[in-house]
Amino acid sequence: MSDTRRRVKVYTLNEDRQWDDRGTGHVSSTYVERLKGMSLLVRAEADGSLLLESKINPNTAYQKQQDTLIVWSEAENYDLALSFQEKAGCDEIWEKICQVQGKDPSVEVTQDLIESEEEHVEEMPETSPLIDLPTCELNKLEEIADLVTSVLSSPIRREKLALALENEGYIKKLLQLFQVCENLENTEGLHHLYEIIRGILFLNKATLFEVMFSDECIMDVVGCLEYDPSLAQPKRHREFLTKTAKFKEVIPITDSELRQKIHQTYRVQYIQDIILPTPSVFEENFLSTLTSFIFFNKVEIVSMLQEDEKFLSEVFAQLTDEATDDDKRCELVNFFKEFCAFSQTLQPQNRDAFFKTLAKLGILPALEIVMGMDDLQVRSAATDIFSYLVEFSPSMVREFVMQEAQQSDDDILLINVVIEQMICDTDPELGGAVQLMGLLRTLIDPENMLATANKTEKSEFLNFFYNHCMHVLTAPLLANTAEDKCEKDAVVGSTKSNTICPDNYQTAQLLALILELLTFCVEHHTYHIKNYIMNKDLLRRVLVLMNSKHTFLALCALRFMRRIIGLKDEFYNRYITKGNLFEPVINALLDNGTRYNLLNSAVIELFEFIRVEDIKSLIAHIVENFYNALESIEYVQTFKGLKTKYEQEKDRQTQKLSSVPSILRSNRFRRDARALEEDEEMWFNEDEEEEGEAVVPPVEKSKQEDDFPDSYEKFMETKKAKESEDKENLPKRTSAGGFKFTFSHSAGAANGANGANGKSVAAQTSPAGSNGSSSKTATLSSAVTAAKGSLVGLVDYPDDEDEDEEEETSPRKRPRLGS
Repeated sequence: MSDTRRRVKVYTLNEDRQWDDRGTGHVSSTYVERLKGMSLLVRAEADGSLLLESKINPNTAYQKQQDTLIVWSEAENYDLALSFQEKAGCDEIWEKICQVQGKDPSVEVTQDLIESEEEHVEEMPETSPLIDLPTCELNKLEEIADLVTSVLSSPIRREKLALALENEGYIKKLLQLFQVCENLENTEGLHHLYEIIRGILFLNKATLFEVMFSDECIMDVVGCLEYDPSLAQPKRHREFLTKTAKFKEVIPITDSELRQKIHQTYRVQYIQDIILPTPSVFEENFLSTLTSFIFFNKVEIVSMLQEDEKFLSEVFAQLTDEATDDDKRCELVNFFKEFCAFSQTLQPQNRDAFFKTLAKLGILPALEIVMGMDDLQVRSAATDIFSYLVEFSPSMVREFVMQEAQQSDDDILLINVVIEQMICDTDPELGGAVQLMGLLRTLIDPENMLATANKTEKSEFLNFFYNHCMHVLTAPLLANTAEDKCEKDAVVGSTKSNTICPDNYQTAQLLALILELLTFCVEHHTYHIKNYIMNKDLLRRVLVLMNSKHTFLALCALRFMRRIIGLKDEFYNRYITKGNLFEPVINALLDNGTRYNLLNSAVIELFEFIRVEDIKSLIAHIVENFYNALESIEYVQTFKGLKTKYEQEKDRQTQKLSSVPSILRSNRFRRDARALEEDEEMWFNEDEEEEGEAVVPPVEKSKQEDDFPDSYEKFMETKKAKESEDKENLPKRTSAGGFKFTFSHSAGAANGANGANGKSVAAQTSPAGSNGSSSKTATLSSAVTAAKGSLVGLVDYPDDEDEDEEEETSPRKRPRLGS
């Protein structure tokens, strides 16, 4: 006895040939004594009542559809269906049915339907029509409609009806009756014709579609489908197709066959998408051939256009011609967008040939021109075309831009045009910028770069990208964390809005996108991004954004640092400790107070990673410089754990020293304290340049860190009005005039005034023996000097509204560093 239960919906077919939902329950196959055989039982999941009890008859034809449906007929006009929630449940019940009938479970129909039909049609000659169609007359329309709708549940009867309709030219006769009914305003007849034509479409036969969608018949087919009996008034689909919808020829198409195919495809797509109701779960397969019909039409259109090189050459010529007016260019770009969309229907080898044809004709130089235009619609369509090309072959795009770099200035390189479009996206939600960022990420992803015996695409392209494009990508980031802006903001009593941590949500979103791309580079580009970070002192500039009032932006900055530390690269670790770059992170943790939010968790996770991985240089730096400020945090054991690791390492070093003869220990100690430190500093500052020269060409000196494209200047200027409106809402300085970040190693700290405000955290919390490194160390060659005793003068931003609510429940706040 089997008692496998699965969740199902039970459906029955009503008199109108529509499926009615009888309820949801659990199905089992079990032996029922009363029915003398294995039966399907469905009990309602709500109250356990019996929804279905059906004996598995050895001669009943069961059909399995779409992996989760089992359909069968128990009487001439009583059809049943079980719709399973899970494929596994359907498979189990199907196996039970096949077991009872002695069939292989791999079949989709358990009985030969022709045999069951032949029980009712005794030894009918093969040449005889399988279904007798009523004569095509007005008074027979109801009979014809009943016949068409009655066969839809039986695959073999659908085949017989389709054959009869095809052989007798019946469809054209029906469409003639439609014209008669419409002239006579015979509403009842028109309603019957709607049911007939809809039913014929559901027969799913390509040979019938060829007749129905011919130029001669298609508008009458659309006319029949206007008279849906469920609508009070008929729709006006023919009026839309003939008067509203206009066929635009960007370049005149001389091939009449191609024009006819384009018209037909548009109209059939309209029938499928607009006129026909959304098919039910049982009707989805009824229109599979209609979908295929449209698919193959599109393939044929693309192939015919692709073979007409004269046509495509003319399109490209007009697209790139400066004399072409804006409306015409918009139509040309939209044509290419739709052309590329159609190409997705091609087989891989044909699609390969298609895009190679476009590349040969100059699609990329053309895109470079139109993506830089002012028309938003043109740029959007060009971006879609570019996405098709990048998705198809990133290597093709990379090869083009590297060849282009040998002949063009950086400002007009295709990738720089894409970056500038991302930076200057006017959409408040930056929808276009997000799309472009994804394309850039694909282009700089080493995983899809080729390596051959003659050349390595990865090294060539990344050298190109970091020399010619990276300064454009980071321009907004460097511009919004520039030192000269800090100095302007540090003027006492200044009411100028602070642009370091922009309050403007759109700008914050843009910086977050750039940081996401830079974080990807840290993970995948190894020495290229390392060289760039060192030369530009990029991590320090990124960590300025830890003070943003937009928590998502602060988290992006923190994630960038977390990826760097996650590499466990001692070169990065020395850069972080020499630059005292944990300070803004710890300031953010302390300013967050006792609120256990995402920022709090992310910062704790960063330090926990350092503890678990036992990164000794970072542990020593954190404990020696910041432990006094962090020891009060006891709800996690992370910081106490760091102190324990630090002390254990100190004990190990002491034990090593005690095992060395005293005279050697004396010499060694002296070198550790003086000579070694100076040697290491020289190595760190000099070797950084050596590495850049050894592994990657240094960043061009002409690219100053606060240089950014003119387009970005325009972009920022357009925001001035918006930002000036928000000026009243900008956060003010703290009452003491203090700033969040102070860096003792910077030149500004050495010259700093402002008394207490110019002091560093390290100066307050470091052990006496560690004062050398933070005061002596020169900043990296590309680092900016600090302003007023700190690298950046940051105003004390108010918290987000949701954080204000948390603050009400958390009145006590941990002291911030430097307080």
